[in-house]
Amino acid sequence: MANTIDAKLLSKMFLAGAKNLEAKKEWINDLNVFPVPDGDTGTNMTLTIMSAAKEVASMENPDMLSLCKAISSGSLRGARGNSGVILSQLFRGFTKVIREKDALNVEILADAFEKAVETAYKAVMKPKEGTILTVAKGGSVRARELAEEGCEDLSYFIDEVIKYADEVLERTPEMLPVLKQAGVVDSGGQGLMQVLKGAYDAYLGKEVDLSIPVVTHVKAMQSGADAKTEADIKFGYCTEFIIMLTRNFNIKQEIDFKAYLESIGDSIVVVADDDVVKVHVHTNDPGLAIQKALKYGALSNMKIDNMRLEHQEKLFKEQEAAAEEQKKEKTPHKETGFIAVSAGDGINEIFRGLGVDHIIEGGQTMNPSTEDMLNAIDEVNADTVFILPNNKNIILAANQAKAMTEGKKIIVIPTKTIPQGITAIINYVPDLASGDNEVAMNGEIGNVRTGQVTYAVRDTVIEDKEIKQGDYMGIGDSGILSVEKDVTDAAFRMVQEMMDDSLELISIYYGAEVTEEAAGILKDRIEEAFPSCDVELQYGGQPIYYYIISAE
Repeated sequence: MANTIDAKLLSKMFLAGAKNLEAKKEWINDLNVFPVPDGDTGTNMTLTIMSAAKEVASMENPDMLSLCKAISSGSLRGARGNSGVILSQLFRGFTKVIREKDALNVEILADAFEKAVETAYKAVMKPKEGTILTVAKGGSVRARELAEEGCEDLSYFIDEVIKYADEVLERTPEMLPVLKQAGVVDSGGQGLMQVLKGAYDAYLGKEVDLSIPVVTHVKAMQSGADAKTEADIKFGYCTEFIIMLTRNFNIKQEIDFKAYLESIGDSIVVVADDDVVKVHVHTNDPGLAIQKALKYGALSNMKIDNMRLEHQEKLFKEQEAAAEEQKKEKTPHKETGFIAVSAGDGINEIFRGLGVDHIIEGGQTMNPSTEDMLNAIDEVNADTVFILPNNKNIILAANQAKAMTEGKKIIVIPTKTIPQGITAIINYVPDLASGDNEVAMNGEIGNVRTGQVTYAVRDTVIEDKEIKQGDYMGIGDSGILSVEKDVTDAAFRMVQEMMDDSLELISIYYGAEVTEEAAGILKDRIEEAFPSCDVELQYGGQPIYYYIISAE
């Protein structure tokens, strides 16, 4: 085994780490504390590292500088969710130290680990111990100890760092009581360990599958004169996955699911077999297909490929950029614009009606990436752009996009829920300076209480509440407020827990799986219980969450 790591070996180690994380992503998803159907730490981290892995895999003979640029840039732009953003920042700090080196030894790696941890901690406004940050810091501390002891054996060094980081991971439940009660270690920390362990396997020379899907050619869909050129392809992403069913999937639901896929794409295959459903669709928005599928269960074997040839894709992007420039010329320039992350056609329309210029589809079930944010910023023809993430797991990606944007002033209002986002934009005053509006909007979102009703995907105990798979849960700003066998009961009990005498307005947004009649029954029940409050009912159309309810 080599006692230094050159660019070629580091490239293999990075790809092996990415593949190992991808293989374990569903297991990592299952470590999420709340048993909700949108547990997505493993998915977010995998999508983040795969964004960089595809760039690395396309490089034939990288030097250290070009390799570091691919790892840092790819992961930064592809970062999704808090765990993905933190992982991208770890890579960013690590590559800052090694980019000018020809080969890496123990001392350089110890320096790189320290810079990685320092960079990641700085990216998080209020770092919390017992998370991926703690695990990374533990590995860094052990790396420095070994370097100071004069260790020169790289194999021993990496093994010891991984062992100690694993020990720190096992202690995370003692640092975060919610982990201890749920009986799990931190999911983000476990994701990081899988990256390190995969990389170490490659260093040891173990047989590792390093293949990363990189599109180099695409077969024509038809032959002869009827064959389409890549430029003619209407839907650019070949999307495949397997649904591990946790909900009923009868003939009617299968027909409805196929009809939905037909509305967003073509080349559809849906094959149901006992507890699994194999899905294939060509679409321009894989996230929409994934969101819909998550209603029926957890996802595995996810594969998304761009079907356009590289050179034709380049031409397409140039044409698209030209079209965007024309669009900007047609769209009057303005001082201030708004971007909101949203899910559900009803909620999308609410935001548009309030003046949001660009909706990013995503939220709970599929966190948008930093690149999604950057693209949205580019499309809004304004000097100052407010971003409403509307999910605590998206705020870091929004801030990362802000840091990467030049030529526009970006203001991220740290909205953690859809109702907070609605309140924020309602309280925007055009005549005020952007800074004053930022202060006012931040102040108002603190007055909004939010509850969301979904179902449990597994048995667990959280906050002394015993939860069974299939139970309906009302989740508030700080934890689970209700657990019931009936969805209306869960929503009503949740509202009871949210309320106090200071609140005057209750807003109910009902989801895609709730009828207007059922939502009306809940509204009547809440009005009867809280006669001094105004109660509003609106169609949200959001997936996964039967109700999103705010009180202010």
